[in-house]
Amino acid sequence: MPAHRATTRDAMDRFWDRFIERARTKGVKENAIRWLVRRAEAYLKAFAGKRLAQHSVDDVSGYLEHTGRLGGIKDWQFVQTVDAIQNLLETANAPLVGQVDWGFWRDSARALETDHPTITRETEASGAAKVDEQPPSGIAFKPKRNARSPLDAVRENHSALLERMIAEIRRRKYSIRTEQAYEAWVCRFILFCDNRDPTELGAERVRAFLEDLAVRGNVSASTQSQALNGLAFLYRQVLGRSMDEMGDFVRAKRPKRLPVVLERSEVALLLTGIEGTQHLMAALLYGTGMRLMECVRLRVQDIDFAYHQIVVRDGKGQKDRVVPLPGRLEQPLREQLEKVRALHEQDLAQGFGEVFLPDALARKWPNAPKEWIWQYVFPSGRLSVDPRSGKMRRHHVHENGLQKAVKAAGTRAGIAKKVNCHCLRHSFATHVLESGYDIRTVQELLGHADVSTTMIYTHVLNRGCQGVRSPLDGLL
Repeated sequence: MPAHRATTRDAMDRFWDRFIERARTKGVKENAIRWLVRRAEAYLKAFAGKRLAQHSVDDVSGYLEHTGRLGGIKDWQFVQTVDAIQNLLETANAPLVGQVDWGFWRDSARALETDHPTITRETEASGAAKVDEQPPSGIAFKPKRNARSPLDAVRENHSALLERMIAEIRRRKYSIRTEQAYEAWVCRFILFCDNRDPTELGAERVRAFLEDLAVRGNVSASTQSQALNGLAFLYRQVLGRSMDEMGDFVRAKRPKRLPVVLERSEVALLLTGIEGTQHLMAALLYGTGMRLMECVRLRVQDIDFAYHQIVVRDGKGQKDRVVPLPGRLEQPLREQLEKVRALHEQDLAQGFGEVFLPDALARKWPNAPKEWIWQYVFPSGRLSVDPRSGKMRRHHVHENGLQKAVKAAGTRAGIAKKVNCHCLRHSFATHVLESGYDIRTVQELLGHADVSTTMIYTHVLNRGCQGVRSPLDGLL
C-alpha cells in the first residue's frame, strides 16, 4: 500500500475515534454510537467529494429536509440523524456548526401525538373507545404504553357513559384540555367509588370524593375545583341530575398568587440566549402577549403586514382577537415566510404540501390544505404521518421545543425567577400597563373574558408594596 494511502487511512481512523469519543462525552450510549456513525457516513456519502469545511447551511438543511420526507423514518431516527451531523461537523471543527439551528431540527423530530390539541378532534366523536386500541371515533383517550392501570379498567367498563359525556362536551365546543381533564376526573371518581355506576351514586359520594382530595390528597384549590366542575358537568349536563343537595364540603385553601413578571432587562437577556426560529417565536410571545399554542398554530394568512397586526384565531374560549405586530419583528417574519414558501413549494413538487385544517374545512374545501395561506408560519422541519388520518403532512413545530429553549435560556442567564413561555405573556401585560395603556385595552389584547382577570396585573401601577416607603429607609 502506498505511503500516502496509509497516512490517509490513519487520519480517517483518528477522525472517527474523535467522533466516537465526542459522542461518549455527550452521553450517547454505547449501543447507539454505531448507529450515529452510520448516519454520519450516510451524510458524507450524500456529499461525496466535498470537504466538510466547504459545507453550507443549505447543505445541512437540504439533507435534513430530504430525510424528513422519508415516510418510514421514526422520530428517534430523525433526531439521531441531527445528532450525527452536528457531532460530525464539530469533530471536523467546521465553521458551519454555529450557523445551523440545531434546536429547530431536533424539535422537528417530534411528531404530534394522537391526542395533541391540534389534531385530536379531526373526526367525529362516535363509537366506543377501547383501552388497548386506538379509538376510530377520535375520542381523546390517550393510548397506554405501559402496564394497564386501574383507570384503564374504569374506561373499559364505563365506555358508554364516558362517550356520552365527551359527545356533550364537544357539542358545547369546550377545549380539548377541558375534555381530557373532565374525563380523567370522572374516571378517578368512579374508581374512588369502587367502580360503581355514577347513576347509582348521589351527591354525598361526590362530597366525600372532593373532601378526600383536599384532606388526604392535599391537592390545590384549583385542582379540587377542576374535579368539582368535571363531576358537576357529568351529573347536570349528561345525567340530568341536580347537585344542589351536595351541601358544604372541605375545600382546599385557594392562595392568591401574583404572576411571574420579568423586568425589561431580563426579557432582553433572555431573548439573547435563544437562537434561530425559537428566538423569533419567543420574541412574538413577549411582543404580542400570545399564548404558547396560539403562537405555534399561526398560519400565513394571520400575519397582516399592511395593518401591522396579527390575527389570533380560535383562542381560548373560541375567540378571535387582534394583537399588534412588533415593528422590529416584521423583517424576521418576512424572512421566515420566504423560507416557509420555498419549503412548501418543494413539498408540492414531491406530491405533499398538505396541512391540517380544523372543523372539517378540508372536506368543505378539498384544495385548501395545499394552499399557501393555510400553511403554518412555524412548520416542522420534517413531514410526518398524521396519527388520525394517516396522511403525510407537515404539521407545525412541536411546542415542547420552545418551552425547553425558554427555560434553558433563563437558567443560563441566571434569572432567579420561574421562567417559562407564559411569563413572557405576563411580562407583556405588565409592561403595557406600565407604558400608560388602560386596563380595557390590555384585556382585549390578552383575550380575557372578564376584566377582573386582567386586574391582577395592576400591582405594577404602584411602586413596591402599594407605594409605601419602608421606615427602615428613613433611619439616620
